[in-house]
Amino acid sequence: MTERAYHSFDTGNAHPIKVQPYRVPPQTKTAIEREIQDMLQMSVIRPSGSAWASPVVLVPKPDGEIRFCMDYRKLNAVTHPDNYPMPRTDELLEKLGQAQFISTLDLTKGYCQVPLDESAKERSAFITHVGLYEFNVLPFGLRNVSATFQRLVDGLLAGLGEYAVAYLDNVAIFSDSWAEHLEHLQKVFERIREAGLTVKAKKCQIGLNRAKVDAIQKWPVPKSKKQVQSFLGLAGYFRRFVPQYSQIAAPLTDLTKKKQPNAVRWTKACQKAFNQLKATLMSDPVLRAPDFDKPFLVTTDVSEHGVRAVLMQEGSDQEFHPVVFLNKKLSERESNWSVSEKECYAIVYALKSYTHMFGEGISIFKPTMLRYGGFIPPREITKILFGGV
Repeated sequence: MTERAYHSFDTGNAHPIKVQPYRVPPQTKTAIEREIQDMLQMSVIRPSGSAWASPVVLVPKPDGEIRFCMDYRKLNAVTHPDNYPMPRTDELLEKLGQAQFISTLDLTKGYCQVPLDESAKERSAFITHVGLYEFNVLPFGLRNVSATFQRLVDGLLAGLGEYAVAYLDNVAIFSDSWAEHLEHLQKVFERIREAGLTVKAKKCQIGLNRAKVDAIQKWPVPKSKKQVQSFLGLAGYFRRFVPQYSQIAAPLTDLTKKKQPNAVRWTKACQKAFNQLKATLMSDPVLRAPDFDKPFLVTTDVSEHGVRAVLMQEGSDQEFHPVVFLNKKLSERESNWSVSEKECYAIVYALKSYTHMFGEGISIFKPTMLRYGGFIPPREITKILFGGV
């Protein structure tokens, strides 16, 4: 039976913090009253007599709805941090490897499925014009909620790491065959049921293969800075797996700079970058999952405004296939470096970035590639062979 997780937090010797409710217009008061009644009916909150009180903030959603939030800034300031590690998205993607079938599950209102312990309920209290209430379950805005939820899903999937990974309330199951995938799904669903959690069916995707994504193909041309940021947020999720990502996306990232107006000026260069990134996102992955029993080959390259590197391994076809793409847009100062300096920087940047994959396993490095004075011959050292860990 999977153990039920509770959220608690430590405020040390801090005295109870009480903040008066913010003044709001009449129509907002109506929205607050409606939201409180809904949460009371679902047992998300309960009336409170706590000495703690944080104010309510209503944030409009893009669809016109209102998000009911608490301003926990003063409470968070006295809450001791929980440093439970959050997974890196690039490492999660690496684990997917060359799986042929992938399913994604979305836990229904994930945070609301985590109950608070009694001391945490007292501190979660929020004040409104109609009274004081406290949460029975984990609300947004509290410090350490991400750590608590990640600890929950990590415990949920303990022992299933060969075919299931999670990032907060999103779970991915990946398999090499359909029969195997069904077995993996059954085990994950059993864990979810044992933990008393639920998934949101309409947000789950079962048995995806590596087909093109229609939503990407139909992605509209961004009209505002926020829309550009939204698209780059999706594309950037896979940036380490896209050759020359920084250079390709440069016309779009330039549109998101602070000095740029909200209404974007869409150029031919922007359209070219947009089309190229969409095509890359829709294409079948060319990456091979890393095999740590085989040697790796690192190649580097530079351009006027960026550096690139590719980590490769030799396949059964005697051809080298990419494992990870790496790229970085150079700063204005770095762009003024000489070609040799850029080449050297590309090598150092690549080696540092790939260290987590090799540990101390650098077994081949030819000293003859280094010349007196510390200069590295670009033509000779752009390919450096590493032994496996």
